[in-house]
Amino acid sequence: MTKSTNTASKAATKTASKSSVASAPATKSTKSASGASAAASKTSSTPNMPAPATKADAKLATAWKSKPGRELSEAELLAMPDSEYMNDKQLEFFRARLEAQKDDLLSNAGETTEHLREDTSIVPDPADRATIEEEHALELRTRDRERKLLKKISQALARIEGGDYGFCDETGEPIGLGRLLARPTATLSLEAQQRRELKQKMFGD
Repeated sequence: MTKSTNTASKAATKTASKSSVASAPATKSTKSASGASAAASKTSSTPNMPAPATKADAKLATAWKSKPGRELSEAELLAMPDSEYMNDKQLEFFRARLEAQKDDLLSNAGETTEHLREDTSIVPDPADRATIEEEHALELRTRDRERKLLKKISQALARIEGGDYGFCDETGEPIGLGRLLARPTATLSLEAQQRRELKQKMFGD
């Protein structure tokens, strides 16, 4: 009787030991899941920092309100709202740019006159004399293009005074600040200019 009792007791102990070993991984898995949940909670609670670019854009968009038009940068000009297209500040900006370009061209024209006054006949070497004359011819062609540009600048300044600057001559639509910054004397929108060039290519001038 005593021997049977001891055998049953050993079997019960062995079974209980196996049960505790089997439950151990479950406990470890529970701890891992708990740790992952805590990490996810910590990540989700971190606030999103605002992008610095947004703040910079906001400053650019309002800079024109406190600065004269001629002192605006291109970035500040482009950041202005569409509703302010060709307002007094923008017209002042382009007037200053056109006038500066006009002054540069006139200054270059004065330098050309001085160069052309040089007497090439006093140069003894025929090769050197031919080089100088070729340089003069090239400079004259360059100044001829600048003369035509001066005429366009004067016309653009007249359009500013007349209130037509910045709008397409053919469609009446805005030319756009980007195109005007690249070419202040533009009188056509990009689409209208492309149509005109296509017609010229197909039918000639």
